[in-house]
Amino acid sequence: MMWLLLAFLSATLLGFYDVCKKKALRSNPVLPVLFLNTLFCSLIFLPVALRPDVPFGGWEVQRYIVLKSLIVLASWLCGYYGMKYLPLTVVGPINATRPVMVLLGALLLFGERLNLYQWVGVLLAILSFYMLSRSGKKEGIDFRHNRWILLTVLASVFGALSGLYDKYLMASVDDGGVGLNRMTVQSYYNFYQCLLMGFILCKMHAKDRPILQKEGFGWIILVSVFLSAADFAYFYSLSLPGAMISVVSMVRRGSVLVSFSVGALVFHEKNLRSKAVDLALVLLGMIFLYLGTN
Repeated sequence: MMWLLLAFLSATLLGFYDVCKKKALRSNPVLPVLFLNTLFCSLIFLPVALRPDVPFGGWEVQRYIVLKSLIVLASWLCGYYGMKYLPLTVVGPINATRPVMVLLGALLLFGERLNLYQWVGVLLAILSFYMLSRSGKKEGIDFRHNRWILLTVLASVFGALSGLYDKYLMASVDDGGVGLNRMTVQSYYNFYQCLLMGFILCKMHAKDRPILQKEGFGWIILVSVFLSAADFAYFYSLSLPGAMISVVSMVRRGSVLVSFSVGALVFHEKNLRSKAVDLALVLLGMIFLYLGTN
């Protein structure tokens, strides 16, 4: 079960990635932070992309990776804005509902049927989201009319779509996938995102272009390091025989334990007791999804 251990490693690294991202965004606008993140990730994987055993594959391969870049960048744009303007203890539980979206996506796309355990997991996730909205009202956050909540939910939707697409890219041709090299995907999708973000920043007029503050630069580097390591473990996990995207996705959302704890201890966020109950329901739902998948 090496793929499962890698999924747990990825979850831990993602938790620290969220914390560093929150720190970087507190003093900086979103677009420069996101651009530098994609730039640093591209530089980290540049030596990998140049290795002779990592195939480029031409347009027949790269077109799949370009589509992945668009999906991930849409998720990151929404998620970064949500992370900047919402408490970490709110963003984390919302992101933790992503496995439910992956499961429902598999249901719609592949005709899978949910068993009793899976239905319980889905209902618990929905209940936790409802309770989280009630906890958010104590901080003046209206889940129905808050655009940052909407963007965070959209980030989870795009993230779930990306997870389903990743499994399709990693699966062998015999299993109905494309059979792409995992390092080819990870090396080049960051590169395409960097180009897209660079284009966005260049198209903005000088007077509208957001300015990066020096004090957040070190946190941005840590964002890229933790994200690259988390993605490496994630793609490696999916490339192993028997890897189940629904289980990997659920385990990775365990990153909320790290981000929630740091949000409570470092950022001193409010209403932690009620949010802890919401988080417990999310994690219980993930357990039922895991039991149902196995």
